[in-house]
Amino acid sequence: MQLTNLMNRTNFFSLFLLLFFCVSNAFSQDYKKEKTEIEALLNQAVADFNDAKFDKALESSKQALINSFAINDNSFIAQSYNTIGVIYNECSDTKKAIEFYEKALKYAKKADKDKLYNWIYGNLGSVYYFNNIDVKKGITYYKKALLYADKLKDSTDIKYTRINIAGAYFAIDNYEEGNSYINPIKNEVLTNGSEENKMSMNLLLGIYATNSDKKSEAERYYSIAERIANDNKLDSFLINIYENWVRHYNHFKQPEKAAEFKIKLDALSKIVYSEDKLNNIRKAAVQIELDEYKVQLERVEEANDSHQKSLKESKLIVILFIVILIVLLLLLLTLYKNIKIREQANFELKRAYQELLLAKEKAEEASQLKSQFVSTITHELRTPLYGVIGITNIILDEHKELAQSPHLRSLKFSAKYLLALVNDILQINKIEEKRIVLENLIFNLVDEITTIKNSVEYIADKNNDKFTIEIDTAIPEFLIGDKLRLSQILMNLVSNALKFTKNGAVSISADLKRTEGTTYFIEFKVKDTGIGIAKEHQSKVFDKFVQIERKEEDYQGTGLGLSIVSKLVELFGSKIELESEENIGTTFSFTIGFEYDEDKSKEIINNIEVDLSTSGLYNILVVEDNKINQVVTKKIIQSTNMSCTIVDDGYAAMVALDRENFDLILMDINMPLINGFETTRRIREKGIMIPIIALTAFDKEEVTEEAISAGMNDIMVKPFEPSKLFQVISNQIKQKENAG
Repeated sequence: MQLTNLMNRTNFFSLFLLLFFCVSNAFSQDYKKEKTEIEALLNQAVADFNDAKFDKALESSKQALINSFAINDNSFIAQSYNTIGVIYNECSDTKKAIEFYEKALKYAKKADKDKLYNWIYGNLGSVYYFNNIDVKKGITYYKKALLYADKLKDSTDIKYTRINIAGAYFAIDNYEEGNSYINPIKNEVLTNGSEENKMSMNLLLGIYATNSDKKSEAERYYSIAERIANDNKLDSFLINIYENWVRHYNHFKQPEKAAEFKIKLDALSKIVYSEDKLNNIRKAAVQIELDEYKVQLERVEEANDSHQKSLKESKLIVILFIVILIVLLLLLLTLYKNIKIREQANFELKRAYQELLLAKEKAEEASQLKSQFVSTITHELRTPLYGVIGITNIILDEHKELAQSPHLRSLKFSAKYLLALVNDILQINKIEEKRIVLENLIFNLVDEITTIKNSVEYIADKNNDKFTIEIDTAIPEFLIGDKLRLSQILMNLVSNALKFTKNGAVSISADLKRTEGTTYFIEFKVKDTGIGIAKEHQSKVFDKFVQIERKEEDYQGTGLGLSIVSKLVELFGSKIELESEENIGTTFSFTIGFEYDEDKSKEIINNIEVDLSTSGLYNILVVEDNKINQVVTKKIIQSTNMSCTIVDDGYAAMVALDRENFDLILMDINMPLINGFETTRRIREKGIMIPIIALTAFDKEEVTEEAISAGMNDIMVKPFEPSKLFQVISNQIKQKENAG
C-alpha cells in the first residue's frame, strides 16, 4: 500500500503510473482474497474446536497464521495466535496457551483494536482462574477484558465477564467484591440471559446467600440452578451445583442433607469422570501432533521474519527509485523557477520587514494599554477600598461594643484581602516590566516576622491552626536589605499555608546558614500540615493564575501569590524550593543574603523616634472630591487633637487658603475641574509654601515625578494606616518649622 500511494503522487509519469497501476490493482485484489481465506480458516478452526477436533482446529489456525504473516495483517495474526492459545488451553497445555496468548496480545497492540483486547484478556483470565494457576492474576485480566467490553458496549461480553469475575472472587472467599460485579446485571441475566448464564447467575447468588447466612434464599437459587442444569444436560455444571449443595448444608450444620447431595455428587462424578478418562486418552494422542505443530510454528515464524526482511528490502529499493525521480524533477523545477523565486523573495522580505515594524508598534501599544489598564483599575479599586476600610474603623471607634464582632472583622478582612489582590496585580505587572529595584533599608527581622504573624492571626484562629515562629538567635538584630519584598514573600507563603490548613499547624523559621564577609545568608522556611500538593502539580504552582484542583472545598484566590513569590525570590538572586506530600503537608524554603553593618545599625537605633504622635494643635486643609473619603479622612484627623477643613476641588482650596491659615494640606490628585498637581502648582505660584501631601489611589511610582515637579512634599497611597499618616504630617510640619 505504501508503494501504491507513492505512485499516485507521481502523476506526471504517465507510462510509469500505468505499469504500477496494474500491479497495484492486482495487489489489492489479492489482499482481499487473502483476507477472505484467513477468515474462512479461522471460522473452520472454531467449528473444529467445538466438535473437539483439536488437531484439525490447530491445522486451520496454523494456516491462518501463515497467511496472516504473508499479508502482514496484525489483526489476523493476533486472532490466529489467540485461537491457537485456546486450543492448547483445552488440551491442558496451559504454559503454551499463555505463551500464544501473549503473542496474540503483542500483535493486538499493533492493530490497536478493542475487540481483540477484549478476547485475549478474557482468555488469559480464564487460563489463570480455571486452571487455578493464579486466581488474583486471572481477575486482573478479566477486569481488563471488562474495560474493553464496556468500551464496545457489548452486553453479552459484559455479562459473561462479570460472571467470571464474580466466580473468581468467590473462589478466594471475597464474596462482597464478587457480589458487586454481578449485582448490576442480576435482573437482566435472570430475565433475558441464556440458559447457561441464568444457571451460573443462580449458582453464584446461592453461594453468596450461603455465606451471608441466608439459608432459604440460597436453597431457592441452588434449586433453580439445578433445574436448569438438568433440563439442559449440563452435567459438569451439575457437579459444581451438587458440591455447593454439600457446602451449603455443612455450613448450616445439616449433615443428613449434606450426605444426600454427597451421594448424588459421587454418582454423577463417576459417570462424568469416566467419560473424562476417554477424553484424556484422545488428548494424549492429540498431544503428539501438537508437539509436531510446535516445531512447524517456530519454522513459520522464522520464515516469516526472513520474508519480512526481503519484503522491506524490496520496498526500500522501489521507494529509493521513486525518491530519486522526484528529486530530479524537483531540481529541474527549481532551476526553472530560480530567478522568479529570488525576485519574489526580495519582495516578501520587504513586506515582512514592514509587517514586523507594524507588529512591533502594535505590541508596544498593547503594552502601554495594558499598563494604563492596570493603573486605572487599581486606582478605581483602591478608592472605594479606602472608604470601606475607613468606615469599618470608624464604626469600631464609635461602637466599642462591636470590637469583637465577627461580622466587622470579616468585613475588614475581606477589604484587606481585596486590597492585597489589587496590589498583587500591580506587583506582577511591575515585575514583568522589570520596574522593581530592591532597596537597602535597615530592619529588625524579628519585628518583621512578628508583624506578619499578627496580621494573619485572624485566619489562623478561624481555621483552628497553631501558628509558630522560630528565629535563629545567631542572626543579627538589625539587617540591611529590602524588608518590604521579604515581607511580601513571607506574607504570601503564610497566607497560602493557612488557606490550605485546617486544624493543623503553620510555622515560619529563619536559620543562619553561612556568612561571607558582611553578608549573612539566612534560610527561611514556611511549613504547614495542610492538604499538600500532588507530585504532578508541583511544577505548576509557581505559574501565574494557576490554582490546583481541590476536591473537598472551594479555595478562593487568583493564583498570583506563589508566582509573585517565585519572581521576588529570583530578584534576591535565590530560588524557592518546594517539598510536599498529599495529606501530610508542604514546606517552601529559600535562602537570601542580607548585609550586616554594626555602625549603621547603631546609628539607626540611636535615631529611632520613640513617640511619633503630635502634640501640636494643627489645622489641616483636606482637598477631596469623594464624599465617603471626606468622611473617612476627617474622622482619622479628628481622632487626634488636630482639626481640619474639607473642600471639594482645587478652586475651593485656593479660596480657603486666602481666608484661613493652615499648617498642612492633604491633596487628592484625581479631581474634577483641576487636578491635584495643577492645584499645587497654583498654590506655589501664590507663594504659599506650607507642606502639601498627595493623597492618591495611584501607584506611588507612577506619580512621584510629577508630584515633586508640581511642588508636593510627600505622597500617601490610599488606603493607608492612620498612624502612618500622623507620622508623615508630624514630620512635614516639624521640617517646615525647623527650616523657618
